[in-house]
Amino acid sequence: MTISSALNASVAGLNANASRLATISDNISNSATYGYKRASTEFESIVLSSTAGAGAYTAGGVRSQSVRLIDERGALVGTSNALDLAVSGRGMLPVMNAASVNGTGVGEGGLMMTTTGAFRPDENGILTTKSGLVLLGWPANADGSIPTMARDTTNGLVPIVINANQQAGDPTTQMKLGVNLPATATVPGASGDAIPLSVEYFGNLGTSETLDVTFTPTVGTTAGSNEWTLEIRDSAQGGAVVGEYVLTFDDSRTNGGTLASVNAVSGGAYDAASGTVQLALDGGPLTLTIGKLGDSTGITQLSDTFAPTSISKDGSPVGNLTEVTVDENGMLKATYDTGFTRTLYQIPLVDVPNINGLKAGDNQTYQISTNSGSFYLWNAGDGPTGTVEGFAREGSTTDMAAELTSLIQTQRAYSSNAKVIQTVDEMLQETTNIKR
Repeated sequence: MTISSALNASVAGLNANASRLATISDNISNSATYGYKRASTEFESIVLSSTAGAGAYTAGGVRSQSVRLIDERGALVGTSNALDLAVSGRGMLPVMNAASVNGTGVGEGGLMMTTTGAFRPDENGILTTKSGLVLLGWPANADGSIPTMARDTTNGLVPIVINANQQAGDPTTQMKLGVNLPATATVPGASGDAIPLSVEYFGNLGTSETLDVTFTPTVGTTAGSNEWTLEIRDSAQGGAVVGEYVLTFDDSRTNGGTLASVNAVSGGAYDAASGTVQLALDGGPLTLTIGKLGDSTGITQLSDTFAPTSISKDGSPVGNLTEVTVDENGMLKATYDTGFTRTLYQIPLVDVPNINGLKAGDNQTYQISTNSGSFYLWNAGDGPTGTVEGFAREGSTTDMAAELTSLIQTQRAYSSNAKVIQTVDEMLQETTNIKR
């Protein structure tokens, strides 16, 4: 009977609006939840076929479909914690449940994703949120480079561990000597005394070592020879000679005072293209820049004064960890009180073909499902993914004004369906009264 179909359609309307009310309630209650993605309920009509020309209509009613709009992005909110992270754009942070951590990679809980999190080191130094989500990343090599990793698997992803008491040193691998030698030291009658220079460098264990450099002039017989012998000794090897070079300087009007030639007596050969020599120190090779031929920024010979004009080097002594930050490319970097900065991990961003097809879980986390498609790990800022923002959290996508408006509409629709049921009940009562 058509009157019975009206009753069934109204009951379906009550159920559909009850579902919509549930999503509105969830959205409003999470209006201040960081990273919350609002849920939406859509209605679809049901049409029951009837015989053409029969003059009767059968009400099909309505059904509801609820979906979480994961692809919507909330506004970023600034914070004071460097490890408060949010994704600006597409992509999600890889996380896992703290209960599944085994120290070697993604445990039984599997890969989970979130768009934001407030991470802090726990008692073991593992970056974890208050809700128990552990941040995952790829560990860097000792030199700060990130090894090549597979992008379609969780193999290689490990819990990020920050030891607040860790120390680190940065060995010296490059040095530049910017020195001016006195031109008068090579003219006839000069004393020929050697000029010493000590330059500190840092070994592999953060120890302070010294390169003892000696410049010895060759005194000319009839005119200035413009020639010097450069000898370099390493304190870490008991003062052994690690390089000896004969430097000849130009005395022309255009390039006067610059290097004209460099001849190696011992040690690494001189590279004219880069103006460097390689020294075999106790802890490993060191690239020493003495200047290109004709270049006035390296070792020069001018006037009558010895002057170390520009001596620079990399490396630092052992320092204590002072700060950990994450840059927009997902590189987690540690800064030490000596000024040394080292990359410890790279945090990739997870992306899937259908973001809204992800399976939603507690604490604003999501997992792969058959509807989402398989995941891929991108470098932040590459491909379709956005960037990682430190000192930030992603706000809820709930629009309170829109939700309250929907609440009014849902209430009216629910009341109207209830009114139809009341009307059908009265009509059925009238039908029952016909027999009397």
